[in-house]
Amino acid sequence: MALGTNNVTLTTAATFLPQMWSDEVTAAFKQNLVVADLVTTMDHTGKKGAVINIPKPTRGSPSAKAASTQVTLIAATESTYSFTIDQHWEYSRLIEDIVSVQALPSLRKFYTDDAGYALAKKIDSFIQSKAATFQSGTNYNQFLAGDGVTVWNPSANTNTGNAAALTDDGIRRLIQKLDDADVPGRGRQFVIPPIEKRRLLGLARFTEQAFTGESAGGNPIRNGLIGDLYGVPVYVSSNVTKVLATDGTTNNWAGLLFHQDALVFINQESPRMQTQYKLEWLADLMTADTIFGGGVLRPEAGVGFMVPVV
Repeated sequence: MALGTNNVTLTTAATFLPQMWSDEVTAAFKQNLVVADLVTTMDHTGKKGAVINIPKPTRGSPSAKAASTQVTLIAATESTYSFTIDQHWEYSRLIEDIVSVQALPSLRKFYTDDAGYALAKKIDSFIQSKAATFQSGTNYNQFLAGDGVTVWNPSANTNTGNAAALTDDGIRRLIQKLDDADVPGRGRQFVIPPIEKRRLLGLARFTEQAFTGESAGGNPIRNGLIGDLYGVPVYVSSNVTKVLATDGTTNNWAGLLFHQDALVFINQESPRMQTQYKLEWLADLMTADTIFGGGVLRPEAGVGFMVPVV
């Protein structure tokens, strides 16, 4: 028998239905922040000064010793690397009393976590941006395409740039560039965007068992992990720097191969959270801030490569 009319439904009784709010929050996923942990870090916490000078001595060369002659003296006017600590970033929210009284505790917890992540992301991006001067270049002009040979040119191909995906030979050429500069093998790392991870997993040479072997289930055929490329650890980050081509619209990813001494991060004030009650606003002011600097310490110890975003 069919129901009649004027029955009570969820629509007609909507004002009697309570709404439930979870104490958990769902925010956007965080990006992978890896570069800041892979470079040389200098702790300047609690110290005064806005410029850090690091001595840059010149290596000497031996001289042949002739009989009955004085030894050959070596003297060089040494230089320094100078780094300015000029980055001061803050993250602030003003939470009115009515919000503090009525909102779930997870609100303040989320803001605190979000502040730490936002500042960490800024540090990570800052350090990566300094890689633009690898190989004593300026503004990525010494970066290479994925073949390891072609120099990155943002005006090539009708101003869309000549970025290209990494190739097997290109990877070896990038590694050779550091080998030729006597950069130690230990302490090197690749940082690539997720798109390049996808491409590399499509190259049989980096996934076939004959090449990768089997170590604690670390076979990329089954779990998608890229452990290393020719002995160099690979880190995948979605926070790698995007570089525009001359057309102003075509984006490219700036991948990196570098030794940990290629870049330096100088920390003068670690991210801190402070809270102050503002009576005139009847609100809590939450502010997190950090002070830092850094740059390229050894330009020959890093090489960049430009790959397309798709």
